[in-house]
Amino acid sequence: MKAYVEPEEVTLMEKVASNLRDEVLIRLLFRLGCRISEALALKVEDINLVHDTVTIQHLKTSLKLSCPNCSARLGKTHGFCPKCGSKVAEAVAKEQEHRRVRSLPLDEGTLKMLKDYIRRGGPVIRDGKRLIFGINRHRAWQIVKECAERAGLPDLVNPETGRVHGVSPHRLRDAFAPPTR
Repeated sequence: MKAYVEPEEVTLMEKVASNLRDEVLIRLLFRLGCRISEALALKVEDINLVHDTVTIQHLKTSLKLSCPNCSARLGKTHGFCPKCGSKVAEAVAKEQEHRRVRSLPLDEGTLKMLKDYIRRGGPVIRDGKRLIFGINRHRAWQIVKECAERAGLPDLVNPETGRVHGVSPHRLRDAFAPPTR
């Protein structure tokens, strides 16, 4: 058994994907090294076809919120401070709007695949946004797992814990390889 997915294995997963959407999903997870939530949140507007880049909004948050009045620690869902009882919904909302954004280069093959996918009408309109993928996390995990199985990839072993697990979206992120132009 081995610890990581190799680039050749990802290429094999792309080849056995049952449709272009699944192929694009696997490609982006691997080539961009993004989280599954970041890939699923991608909109057509996030792809810059002039500069060959994609803008990804960092969605994983570890907020340390505090009450503006007494500095007591708050959770993301708190509307009132547990210590002083003052309303804190506005302070929480301001903190949640603070999200990092990063712009990543797209290699020629990935860009071509994305253009083809968009041209064919792949994106889905949800809540007025043209999302690249109109699927949820569970379906994305299934797609990666099914493609890995069809490609005949072996299970992976965590080198630190020794735990055995299948290929997952996060394993593609772990195998991230910067694009070569």
